[in-house]
Amino acid sequence: MKKITTKSFIDMKSKNEKITMLTAYDYSTAKLVDQVGIESILVGDSLGMTMLGYDDTLKVTVDDIIHHTKAVVRGTKNAFVIADMPFLSYHISVEESIRNAGRMIQEGGAQSVKLEGGRNIIDKIEGIIKAQIPVCGHLGLTPQSVNMFGGFKVQGKTIEAAKVLIDDALLLEKAGVFAIVLEGIPAKLAKLISEKLTIPTIGIGAGKDCDGQVLVIQDMLGMYSDFTPKFVKKYAELNKEMTTAIEDFISDVKNKSFPEEKHTYQIDEEFIEKLY
Repeated sequence: MKKITTKSFIDMKSKNEKITMLTAYDYSTAKLVDQVGIESILVGDSLGMTMLGYDDTLKVTVDDIIHHTKAVVRGTKNAFVIADMPFLSYHISVEESIRNAGRMIQEGGAQSVKLEGGRNIIDKIEGIIKAQIPVCGHLGLTPQSVNMFGGFKVQGKTIEAAKVLIDDALLLEKAGVFAIVLEGIPAKLAKLISEKLTIPTIGIGAGKDCDGQVLVIQDMLGMYSDFTPKFVKKYAELNKEMTTAIEDFISDVKNKSFPEEKHTYQIDEEFIEKLY
């Protein structure tokens, strides 16, 4: 498998090849995900909930993202790494947005950054792209706007809202983003947007007609049990397997069946006798 680039995303859409993306936040997971052939890894601000125990993504900082991105990049050879720009890291000014995005590339080692929003942040996106940093867009249910939305609700369900999403997608494409994540919008609307764009769409809760799909890895592996969105398909129940394994470890230690001799380093008995 060749190293994935922004051009790979465009090429895959033109060939009607679906793009696969998963989140990862640490070296071991990134290495595994990369080895099995995922095209892209998102170091998402979802780490706030899945890794740091926050109620939402709003408390995640730039330093948090950089810290986890570094670990992911160390475990990645081929997948394209995208770092999420967290809440307030691109809202104050174009200059600050470029500086924060630059840190994620320079310090974190990511190949691109992702920003949530459309026309309201278009100047920030244009500035970051002019600084030669690839940008992935994100429209629809944008978790950093959860307080404005009044909760995690499906977006684009009215004519007016749908038109705004379509126009924003076209604006992002014109600005130069290489892909757009579409989250929590009706499948037929996502299909229409995908057909209107020459850049790929990556869906999460946006139906099968997007050009690719992304899931939070803890969700799809059944590791994060606090809340499971409707759009998540669980490919494993690692929560149960991990619980059983940990219970077995506790039991083995308590009843003294672990460690066994095969888990133990040996030494000549005469050596030990001389120590008494």
